[in-house]
Amino acid sequence: MPHFPIPAAARPWTAFLTCAFALAMAAPAAAQPAPYPNKPIRLIVPFAPGGVTDTGARVVAEKLGQRLGQQVVVDNKPGASGNIGTQMAASAPPDGYTLVVGFDGTMVINPHVFAKVPFDTLKDFAPVSKIGDAVLVIVTHPSVPAKNLQELVAYSRTQPGGLSYGSAGTGSTPHLAGEMLKQRTGAQFTHIPYKGGGQAMADVVGGTLPMLYTAVAGAYPFIQQGQVRAIAVSSASRLPSLPNVPTVAESGVPGFESSSWIGILAPARTPRPIVEQIQRALHDVVQSPDVRDRLASLGITAVGNTPDEFGAQIQADLARYADIVKTANIRAD
Repeated sequence: MPHFPIPAAARPWTAFLTCAFALAMAAPAAAQPAPYPNKPIRLIVPFAPGGVTDTGARVVAEKLGQRLGQQVVVDNKPGASGNIGTQMAASAPPDGYTLVVGFDGTMVINPHVFAKVPFDTLKDFAPVSKIGDAVLVIVTHPSVPAKNLQELVAYSRTQPGGLSYGSAGTGSTPHLAGEMLKQRTGAQFTHIPYKGGGQAMADVVGGTLPMLYTAVAGAYPFIQQGQVRAIAVSSASRLPSLPNVPTVAESGVPGFESSSWIGILAPARTPRPIVEQIQRALHDVVQSPDVRDRLASLGITAVGNTPDEFGAQIQADLARYADIVKTANIRAD
């Protein structure tokens, strides 16, 4: 094959075209984003350290980081019943590197009991997955003569001003569960808000508060020691840890169910592939035997559902609690 030399005058243009072609071929590869995640992920907990929400988040954070290949850093941002930290997550970049632990009290109750919250639960967040459900229980001091829910309702009607019951605070999930029970049964209950379940439980044990609606995790040791009487749990079925305690539904209030939940959400407009990647990892984490058992010890039943399933529950709970709050005229401001 004959060889035709390139004229000297044309050689600079040949070199230029060769370089341009090489750059054009490399450009698409250079433009590809780095795989997610490629740096630590911030998990905002909108409450102080030590509560069930914070502890539940820490149980899954380390394992979730291992699944995703990057550290998941828990960042406590308490204040305004969870509104401050939740708003920080709502305004974060939707890139998957800021997540928030959603608590039903913050996400679906606060919008109804506060005159104004700094976020929109449905518009500002992309649900990822529910970590689990925390079952609630009704307990009384042993001096209360009622042995079951029907007797408790009847007894409440004999008390001047109604039978006092405590909760972790105005607008808390146990508070609304108590109001829902009151509306469904006609019981004469009077709510006494506390700044946390610990002091309320101490007052029930001490006999200065007759009744408490609270999470099973905080009540369990006192039930076991006989210091309080468990009347009913508000889950759909009995708990393996309290097999002799009936559900509220079994006790004459068909269809009654009220559990607290915690889950993970991302800012709205977080890419769906990233949301689904986090969900798959979280599902594997919460369903692993060690994490499932650790959550169970906190009174949390592990879930790990899909974004759509979690989102559907959030919408349903928002609607359900709106009616309860309006009827009971509950305000937290």
